[in-house]
Amino acid sequence: MTEYRRRPWLADRAGAIHSFYYPTCVDEANGGFVAQLDAETGDVYDQHAKHVVATARFTTNFWRGLQFCAAESDATGTEFGDAPSTDTALQRQVERGVETLRSAFRDDRHGGYHWRLDGRTPVSSRRVCYGHAFVLLAFARAVSAGVDGAERGLADVASVLDDRFYEPSAELYSSEYDETWTDSEDYRGQNANMHACEALLATYEATDDRTHLDRATRLAERLCVDLTGPTDGRIWEHYTADWTHDFEYYRDSPADKFRPWGFQPGHHVEWAKLLGLLDRSHESAPDWLLPRARSLYDYAVTAGWDELYGGFHYTLDRNDEPIVDDKYGWPVAEAIGAAAVLYERTGERRYLADYDRFWNYAQRRLTAPAGNWYERVSRQGEPYDTSAGPAVEPGYHPIGACYESWRSFGRRPP
Repeated sequence: MTEYRRRPWLADRAGAIHSFYYPTCVDEANGGFVAQLDAETGDVYDQHAKHVVATARFTTNFWRGLQFCAAESDATGTEFGDAPSTDTALQRQVERGVETLRSAFRDDRHGGYHWRLDGRTPVSSRRVCYGHAFVLLAFARAVSAGVDGAERGLADVASVLDDRFYEPSAELYSSEYDETWTDSEDYRGQNANMHACEALLATYEATDDRTHLDRATRLAERLCVDLTGPTDGRIWEHYTADWTHDFEYYRDSPADKFRPWGFQPGHHVEWAKLLGLLDRSHESAPDWLLPRARSLYDYAVTAGWDELYGGFHYTLDRNDEPIVDDKYGWPVAEAIGAAAVLYERTGERRYLADYDRFWNYAQRRLTAPAGNWYERVSRQGEPYDTSAGPAVEPGYHPIGACYESWRSFGRRPP
C-alpha cells in the first residue's frame, strides 16, 4: 500500500500545508486572516486584502484540523502540522473566522456579506452567491465545533441565500446583486450552485436537518442530470437568467479565475466527489447518484487528464480539446478526494490506482518547498509567481483532499 493511502500520512500532509500558513496568516491588528503568502518564501506580500471566500476557507481549514486532532488526540492535545497547533489553538482560529465574518464582512445596513475588505473596510460590496455559499460552509463547520455565535451566523446567511438568491422555479441559485440588492445580474452559473451544494451538505451534517440534504440533492440533480442533455452529459459552466445554456459567455476568457469558458474537468471531479458524499449521507440514496458520480469522474479523467505531462487541463472546448495549457492545483486535489470517495462508495480498486497517480503528480509538480501547493503551474509543471492578490486559495483544496481521503479510508480501508 502506498503511503498516500495511510491516514496518518494524510493528517501529516494536511498539517504541513497548514503550517505554511499558520501562524503567519493570523492578522492580530485587523482580525481575520491574511491569505497573501508567497508560495515559495511564505512572505506576506499584501497584509491588508481580505476576501470573504479566503476567510471562510481558512475557517473551514482550521475546523478540518480539529477533526484530525480529535481522532488522534490524548489528554494533552495533538499537534497539527509542524507548528504547535493544539486543538485549543485551532478552536480559537475557528472562533476568529466566525467573529470576522459576522463583524467585518456582514453588512448590517443592507444585509448580506461584503466581497472584499481592505483591513476591515469594505472595498467591494457586490453580493455574490459564490461568496455567501462559502460563508454558509464556514458557519456550518463552526456550528459543528460548538463556536459561540455560529448558529446565529448560520441562520443569517441561510436566510440571505433563501430570500435573495434562491429561485424556486429553477430550484437553483442566482449569481450576483449590487450592494443594495437593487440590480441582479442576468448571468447564472453552475459554480456558485456547486459550492452551495457543498455548503448545504455541511449544514445538514451540522444540524441533522433533512431539508438541507434534500435541497443539496435536488440542486445536484438539476445541474448534473437535468441540464446536461444538450451537452451529452457534460456540465456547462454558464447560463442565462432562465437557465438556458450560454455557449458564448466569456468565450474570449478561457483562463478566467471564476468564470472560464468551456468545460472544466476539475468541476466534473468535484461534482463526482459531492455526489459520492450525498450518496453516503442518504439512508436510501436516489439511484441516480452513484452512476452519475462515476460518469462525471470518468469523463474528467479520460478527456481532461494530460497523458504527456500529467495534471488536468483547465478547460476543454465543446469538442473536448484543451484550451488552456496551464495546470491548476485545485482540480488535482478534487480528483484525489473524488477517487477516495468513489472507492469508499463502490469498493472498486481502480479508483485507488487513480488516487495514487494524482498524488504522484501533486507531490512532483504542485508541492512547493515548504509543503504547500502552488496554485498554478505551466503545462510542463513549472510554477508561476504568486505575488498577486487578493488570494482566495489558502490551502483549501489540498487540505480538503487530505481530509476527504482520510474520512473515506476510515470508512473503507484501502
